[in-house]
Amino acid sequence: MRKIIIAVSGASGVNLGIKALELLPDNVEKHFIASQHSQVVLKKEMNNLIEHQNSDISASVASGSFGADAMLIAPCSMNTLAKIACGISDNLITRAAAVMLKEQKRLILAPREMPFSAIALENMQKLASLGVVIAPPVMAYYSKQQTLDDMENFIIGKWFDLLGVENNLYRRWE
Repeated sequence: MRKIIIAVSGASGVNLGIKALELLPDNVEKHFIASQHSQVVLKKEMNNLIEHQNSDISASVASGSFGADAMLIAPCSMNTLAKIACGISDNLITRAAAVMLKEQKRLILAPREMPFSAIALENMQKLASLGVVIAPPVMAYYSKQQTLDDMENFIIGKWFDLLGVENNLYRRWE
């Protein structure tokens, strides 16, 4: 069974990360981390969900031997992005991201602020050069979304494509 970590940092756009977690198929072992600043705690019955406290840097996902396959941080605050870019591992989200980097596993960051400062862009460039995928929640219009739910499904579907998770969440280019 594939192991995928979904983390949320920051408060704006947390619903996208939680919706991505909810839409992951049951054949994936789901690990969830919420930062203290997100102020979001998922209290639902979900198959294969293991919730970790962001303060628990000894959790399983903090070790390379755990064998996580991929990690998505959505939304990713500029604070979390900067810490990852500088190698600061002071909580479980940043520690798990550091593990993904050292193990050369798929790490996807969905930065949520706009416009991006020069410092944020520099951090993103540094991370991209290390193989991190920078995938902010950006719309495309070819799939002809009609509702907010359609727009969210498009973004999450694109993230799932990057994670290697099969999905039919959006209309593909024809």
